[in-house]
Amino acid sequence: MSTDTVTNQTLFTAGQGGYHSYRIPALTHLPSGTVLAFCEARKYTGRDHDEIDLVLRRSEDGGQTWAELQIVVESSGKTCGNPCPIVDRDTGRVHLLFCKNNQWVFINRSADEGRTWSEPEEITAQAKDPAWSFVGTGPGHGIQLSTGRLLAPCWSDESPGPLTWAPNPNWGKIQSSYALYSDDHGQTWHHSANITTDATDECMAVELSDGTPYMAMRSRQDKKCRAHSTSHDGGQSWSPAEYDTRLPEPSCQGSILRDKNTIYLAHPSNPDDRTRLALYYSLDDCQTFSAPTILYKGPAAYSDLAATDSHLLCFFEADRSGRLVLARIDTKYLSP
Repeated sequence: MSTDTVTNQTLFTAGQGGYHSYRIPALTHLPSGTVLAFCEARKYTGRDHDEIDLVLRRSEDGGQTWAELQIVVESSGKTCGNPCPIVDRDTGRVHLLFCKNNQWVFINRSADEGRTWSEPEEITAQAKDPAWSFVGTGPGHGIQLSTGRLLAPCWSDESPGPLTWAPNPNWGKIQSSYALYSDDHGQTWHHSANITTDATDECMAVELSDGTPYMAMRSRQDKKCRAHSTSHDGGQSWSPAEYDTRLPEPSCQGSILRDKNTIYLAHPSNPDDRTRLALYYSLDDCQTFSAPTILYKGPAAYSDLAATDSHLLCFFEADRSGRLVLARIDTKYLSP
C-alpha cells in the first residue's frame, strides 16, 4: 500500500507519561468531528493485572492533531480496563463502560465531547451474571442501533476458582461473548446470555442494513479464524457462534465498523502470531469480504476503527505493546 493511502501517527509510547506501557485501544468519532482515543495506561509491569488508569487523547480536527493525555478514570490501586465508549446521537453524550479488576462494571459519562467526565457509577448487578467469575466490556467502541438502543459488546468468564484478579490459575479457561443493552440512554442496562459457551470472547458489533446486530468475535478452541453471530431482537439473544475460515487470525481482539454502506473489519491476519494487521471491507452485510489490505506488517494486536468525513481511522497496538498507533486511511485505495 502506498504512503499516499495510509499515514501512521504514534499517540501513546511505552515508558512515556509516567506509565510502563499502554494497551487496549478504543476509538470513537463524534458528529462535530472530534475523535476520542482511549486506552489502558499500565503503571508498573504492563501486565493485565497491573494498576491501570484509563486515559484519553482528544482531536478536534478529525484525528490530525491531538491534545495531551488526560486521565478519565484513576486506578486507586485497581485494574481499570476494557474501555468501551458509546456515542448517543440523541443526547450527544458519550458513555464509557469499563471494568475494575474484571469483576465490577462501571459507566461514566461526558456531556462535553470528552473534556470532562462524571464520577463512575457501578452497574455490575445489571451487567454481569452472578455465576460469572470475571467479566469484560468491549474492549473497543459500542454502537447505537437505529431503534435508539445502546449496545455494548462484552465477554464473560466462568472459570472455576476464587474471585481474585491475580493470581488465579484457572482464569481464562471458560470465556464467552455476550452483549449489554440500554433503552433509556444508558441509565439502566440489561445483559444477554452468553452467545456460545467457550467459543469466543472479546467482540465488537455493527448494525447490518436491515437493522440486524452482527457481532464479530475473537475465536477460541484454536480455531484460528474470526467468528460471528447475529441477533434478531436487538441484542437480547444471539445465534450460535460460527467461524469464518476466510478471515484467519491468531485468536486476538479485532474491530469492526459500519460507515454508510460499507462494513470494515480489522485484526491480525497471521494465524500463528499477532502480526500483519489486515483491513477488510464488505459491501454485502458481511456475506463476503474484500482481499486484505495490510496496514502494518510487523507485530500488531488489538485495534479499533472510526470514520471521519474524509478518512477511515484505525487505532492499534504495535511492536509488542511498544506503542499505540493511529492510521489514517484513504479508502479509495484499499484492496478490491
